[in-house]
Amino acid sequence: MMEETYKKVLALDSSGLVASVAVVEGDGYNSNLLAEYTVNYKKTHSQTLLPMLDAIVKMTELDLKTIDAIAVAAGPGSFTGLRIGSATAKGLGLALEKPLVAIPTVDALAYNLYGTEGLICPLMDARRNQVYTGIYAFESGNMKVLEPQMAVDIEVIAEKLCRYGRNVVFLGDGVPVFRQKLESGLLEQLTAAGNQFAFAPAHVNKQRAGAVGTLALQYIREGRTETADEHQPEYLRMAQAERERAEKEQAAREAAQNQVHA
Repeated sequence: MMEETYKKVLALDSSGLVASVAVVEGDGYNSNLLAEYTVNYKKTHSQTLLPMLDAIVKMTELDLKTIDAIAVAAGPGSFTGLRIGSATAKGLGLALEKPLVAIPTVDALAYNLYGTEGLICPLMDARRNQVYTGIYAFESGNMKVLEPQMAVDIEVIAEKLCRYGRNVVFLGDGVPVFRQKLESGLLEQLTAAGNQFAFAPAHVNKQRAGAVGTLALQYIREGRTETADEHQPEYLRMAQAERERAEKEQAAREAAQNQVHA
């Protein structure tokens, strides 16, 4: 019989190009992936996420009332994708009266490479030469967050990695966007010191809800849950429309001040 400490988690990730749904159970130390459905295709998450959830429920004969929590990749990432994932998780949480577990997107991406030696550096394309990224390492079976998730220019994260002076594995949808830059000199200091960098293979280089769910089991063990009403995505920066509006408002204020002083 499964111990009472075991929890069953429904996990969602629609933070990037990939849509992913999973059901994971465990106690935060040991876990079992019951099902995972991941799609990396040109359809929108609003078209894919709920049908994927429905398929997993049917294939595993899952009664949603039996789950203990809903985990969601809480950001950063695509603003539209985060809103869809957040709304889906909140709706399920309210309907089922279950807690939510908000997992940092970049942390979950790094967790795909569990046990990797050296540093792990997820790269999510944030446009404008920026990435959502962080720096991670595994020590004694535990993932250590060396640099928490951030939105920075690709040159900034490259400089940070060079200062650590360790081998690095990159993954994420930002890799094809910035790979040429990384290979053509941004990490010259790293390689000059004898360290190497590599890129994760296809089966682990994108977001996976299985990683979100597995991390959520650890969060539950530590009491790090929230209600559906409390949950909000973490964007790390303003959406492009909001940013452009703020820039226009700032320009208008400066123009008004210049007229006053003219």
